[in-house]
Amino acid sequence: MSNEKPVTVAAMYKFASLPDHPQLQSPLNNLCRAQGVMGTILLANEGLNGTIAGTAEGIEAVIAHILSDERFKGLSLKYSFADKMPFHRMKVRLKNEIVTMGKPSVDPTNIVGEYVKPDAWNKLLSDPDIILVDTRNAYEVAIGTFKGAEDPRTKSFREFPDWVQALKDRTSEDEPKPKVAMFCTGGIRCEKASAYMKSEGFEQVYHLEGGILKYLETVPEEESLWEGDCFVFDQRVSVGHRLEPGVYDMCHACRRPISDDDMASPAYERGVSCPHCIENSSSEQKARFASRQRQMELAKAQHRRHLGAAYADLPSSEST
Repeated sequence: MSNEKPVTVAAMYKFASLPDHPQLQSPLNNLCRAQGVMGTILLANEGLNGTIAGTAEGIEAVIAHILSDERFKGLSLKYSFADKMPFHRMKVRLKNEIVTMGKPSVDPTNIVGEYVKPDAWNKLLSDPDIILVDTRNAYEVAIGTFKGAEDPRTKSFREFPDWVQALKDRTSEDEPKPKVAMFCTGGIRCEKASAYMKSEGFEQVYHLEGGILKYLETVPEEESLWEGDCFVFDQRVSVGHRLEPGVYDMCHACRRPISDDDMASPAYERGVSCPHCIENSSSEQKARFASRQRQMELAKAQHRRHLGAAYADLPSSEST
């Protein structure tokens, strides 16, 4: 876990039965704060999901605390590194789901698709009968995805069951349901999506273990089937192969990734609008956004932290 960069970032999740999850909140939150760790952790009856950042020692202490609970054995854990703290505060939140599909009865600890390791992913995708689906949101897919992947064009993960129904509708009743391979940023969304598809009668369902991030970290670029950047839910905005920082910035108004061309557009005003969202807010909202941006810039010039800067602390319920 050693790296020359000063900030360690840990993305983690685990589906597990946690009927006592409210009792886990305060001890975890207090430890993170005591260690100077920032980010977001979600706790629900179905498990834990979060991304945190801090010193290597602070992160190690938090992970050790989590793993001291046997229910988190097998925690999916991915490390990366940053030059500066990508979050502005620490939040441990109680939720109905650790990744929000709107189907809390779906239980990946009971039924789930087949895990495929990154080094076996390319071979699986060579199967011409596989339907490859990107389970992320449309704005994530727009900046990068696997070659040949189907984009369900969802605005949030809650819409994924609609895509599944559409797939069922285009499959004849007298033919077997198709084989499906799915992927997401870190594995949590496609793990739950695969559980849902299995519960809906799909028998051959596969998902990329560790998600896009593990694939980009481990598969040599010359062998990679990934095209573009991978959106991440922190101030890095996007990463590429070997998890190197990508080429995108973020619109502080709508939180979508934006390119240099987007920032050159007349529709772009820092903190106020971009070509993706300029039509989605009223003049009153834009005025509030502009006021917030001025306050943030003043706070930065005065070396103060402004709470409005917490736009980077994006919801972890969609983060992996």
